[in-house]
Amino acid sequence: MGERAESVGRAKGSAAGPAPALLMIGAGALMGFTMLAVLIGRSEGIGMIALPPAKPVTRLEFRAEDQVDGSIALRNAADRQIVAWIRPGEDGFLRGTLRGLAQARQRDGLGSEQPFSLTRYDDGRLSLADDATGRRVPLEAFGPTNAGAFARLLATPGTPATETR
Repeated sequence: MGERAESVGRAKGSAAGPAPALLMIGAGALMGFTMLAVLIGRSEGIGMIALPPAKPVTRLEFRAEDQVDGSIALRNAADRQIVAWIRPGEDGFLRGTLRGLAQARQRDGLGSEQPFSLTRYDDGRLSLADDATGRRVPLEAFGPTNAGAFARLLATPGTPATETR
């Protein structure tokens, strides 16, 4: 009876052999076809949407100056006028974003001579850039409330400096 059980086991094992091999070949062929389709699609631009480049409408170049009391004075780089005061403990997104850019400058061994630039585009987007390090922050990616913290800095000319909250 032992011989018969072994022969039955072999028969089942040999019948199951070709099916997984064909399945693996089919799966590999499907993955190869998918990768080839993606490669062709990307190189030819098939199915990709290209937005027209936006034009800058307003630009503010400013420097962030830490104050002794923990506040930050944002000064227009052109005329050194204060654009906004950020009091300690307030406006965390604006403070944190500027701190991150300043720390990147320190890591790269750069000073604070070159100003940051805040740009509003004709499609409504806002972008914060640090040309010293080449970093750019698309502010709309953080939602309208956080983008609004920076949008306040682009006030119309002649309006007084604001304190941010």
